[in-house]
Amino acid sequence: MRRCLMALAVALPVPALAQAYPDRPLRFVIPWPPGGTNDIVGRLVSDGLAARLGQPVVIENRGGAGGALGAEVVAKSAPDGYTLLLGGSGSLTINQLVRRRLPYDPATAFAPVGMIGSGANVIVVHPSVRATNLRELQAAAREASPPLNYASPGVGSTGHAAGALITQVLGVEMQHVPYRGTGPAMNDVVAGRIQVFTNALAPLQPQIQAGTVRALAIAGPRRNAAMPDLPTAGEAGFPDIQAATWFALLTTGGTPRDRVDRLFAALSATIADPEIRRKLEEGGLDVEPSESPAAFARFVAEDAARWEPVVRRAGVSVE
Repeated sequence: MRRCLMALAVALPVPALAQAYPDRPLRFVIPWPPGGTNDIVGRLVSDGLAARLGQPVVIENRGGAGGALGAEVVAKSAPDGYTLLLGGSGSLTINQLVRRRLPYDPATAFAPVGMIGSGANVIVVHPSVRATNLRELQAAAREASPPLNYASPGVGSTGHAAGALITQVLGVEMQHVPYRGTGPAMNDVVAGRIQVFTNALAPLQPQIQAGTVRALAIAGPRRNAAMPDLPTAGEAGFPDIQAATWFALLTTGGTPRDRVDRLFAALSATIADPEIRRKLEEGGLDVEPSESPAAFARFVAEDAARWEPVVRRAGVSVE
């Protein structure tokens, strides 16, 4: 009788929770509309994750509220590692600084997995603005009546904070105009309805090359390999204009450690892939893998501490 029971136990299927993770498709939420850098980075990474996890990784674009709508989806999902978030400086850092009420607790809602990379923002203007560098933009903004306006992908985005930083450092007034993503903002910059825009390089590069926008400077400590002739803000005389957009992978808070580690290993292998790395770098990103999920968590805390005084001085807040 005992032998029969043992044989039956061996023959029974393993319970779902004991099966190897992952054993079904994963959902990858990009908290911005299609067409921007987040979407470009997310799709490259999702393909790499799928190949290394052995399961499809299904993209879901959930734009709105500076990335908070998409982040909420992940925050309120089951903590099983099957719902992923493309997090970033805007949706994770800036958003929690400017929004007084979020539908989740940023400190506990997510399990950090790892960094993908970052890229210093590029400051561009519409060709109608008489400026070829930041000094000339400063002069043009001081003379403008009504004030020049600057676009951002949304309230609480990195572009919003970067624009506020530029006005503070240049000592000028500019009007913030938020959009629901990089694509819609870029359309109005190209059309001349917006004069100034600051964003990651990838979606701007085709327009810069076509001459529909004019690049003034890189808002970072060094020149970008994709545009080596473009000076940094520091070289232009404004070293305090430092605004990088970073991208990272997270999952729902409370996800078991072994599953987070599995995702971290898959992410690390993905961004080490020469072809994926090449495409990320061509889009203006410096690939910057984390040493561990814990190291990435520390980076997020440090980034929030750096941006908090900028947001406070600018008086940026959303009820």
